[in-house]
Amino acid sequence: MKIDMEGPMPGSIEAKDPFSVAPPGYGLTTDNESWPWGQPPQDVNPDAVLDRAISRLSIPKIKQEMFKMLIVGASVEALVEGYIFQGFQEGRFTPDVGMLIKGPLALYIANMAEEENIPYRFFENDDALTEGEMDDETFFRMMQQNNPRMFEYVRETVNEGIRRGYAPDAPKEENFLSMEMEEAEEIEEETE
Repeated sequence: MKIDMEGPMPGSIEAKDPFSVAPPGYGLTTDNESWPWGQPPQDVNPDAVLDRAISRLSIPKIKQEMFKMLIVGASVEALVEGYIFQGFQEGRFTPDVGMLIKGPLALYIANMAEEENIPYRFFENDDALTEGEMDDETFFRMMQQNNPRMFEYVRETVNEGIRRGYAPDAPKEENFLSMEMEEAEEIEEETE
């Protein structure tokens, strides 16, 4: 074999053929039995997997480390998802069993933190419960565009209620000063 001295050195990055990568989907054609998740799981019963997870949380060292993670700002959601991912990788249970135990395990961890007065965040995102929520203005605008008959029916029903004297109260402005005034009014009513 003759080495070409003018081209890149064999084995160097420059000599690498850019087309010598595995084609998409190649990983699906290989045998995954050498991995723990490629074998049948150790347990398929969600109740048993949850019981095992909860019993591990009663081990003092694990409990202490979990509380440290919560104190430094890791969310309960992140801890549970990490446990589920690790359990799947190690072949202890399948991802669907992990998803079934996610809620109960998260609530158990949050309860443990509450009992010990440990500060914690439940969700990774602060707006996880309101994310993707539609405000009323957008709702009615979309209804007017997509379902005009329903929009007209709702509008007529509301207008009829207003004509009968059932006008909705104007929304109250919520700010620091209005809250102070409400508290002062409540105190005055209590003293009278």
